[in-house]
Amino acid sequence: MPVVVSFLRRETHLSDVNINLCVIVPVYNHPQRLRQLMATFNEMELPVIMIDDGSDTNCRDILVQLEKENAQMMLQTHFSNQGKGAAIKTGIQAGQKVGFTHALQIDADGQHDLDDVPRFIEAMNKKPDALIVGYPQFDESIPKFRYYGRYASHVWVWINTLSMTIKDSMCGFRIYPVAQSCQLIVDERMGDRMDYDGEFIVRWYWAGQPLIQVPTRVIYPTHNVSHFRLFKDNYLISWMHARLFFGMICRLSQLLKRRRTAR
Repeated sequence: MPVVVSFLRRETHLSDVNINLCVIVPVYNHPQRLRQLMATFNEMELPVIMIDDGSDTNCRDILVQLEKENAQMMLQTHFSNQGKGAAIKTGIQAGQKVGFTHALQIDADGQHDLDDVPRFIEAMNKKPDALIVGYPQFDESIPKFRYYGRYASHVWVWINTLSMTIKDSMCGFRIYPVAQSCQLIVDERMGDRMDYDGEFIVRWYWAGQPLIQVPTRVIYPTHNVSHFRLFKDNYLISWMHARLFFGMICRLSQLLKRRRTAR
């Protein structure tokens, strides 16, 4: 895999911390908005790592062409589909190898409002060791079954953390502190598909790491292509919450102590 050493750097000196931020974009057959995404991040002078998670020829060719056209883009390739979670892990770990301290995760399907990127960066600058997570503000475009289905997952997250601190565990608009995130990925076995986002944030909370949640507009674009597999992914998410439940039981005294301390 190519290592692009000519990446632009967005360095901020803050409390003896040099912040090098990159963007990671997991891609699986979402060719429609890739050029627009790249153009937007070029304007922001943010280097981009795109992860091709086994896309078909059309999408893969666009990604390869974008890498040729943009010195500030690096392409990582999964030759078969491994899942959104696996793609995000690859992106974070690739960012660490190149020397980035933080990674802004955003989806390739146009759901996220890129106008909110500066607000996420502002939150990162204020607390560089925190996981910055989007708290979705949905409009009427969200399918009702998706809207209400999220709450089942939220309830399990609140049970598994013994806290209602995490407002939304499923949003894919985040900034990861790279070193801490890579260590958590190594230390804890986590799902590789749609179960990843929820599992990562719960394990981050269990580890006592700081968390900042930023309200952000989320839309479901017309003719949006979703790769959410209704039965398989719901099964994986249910199994993930079951694993976390038993993990919560093992950490029960620690979590109860945290609740008492927070009062």
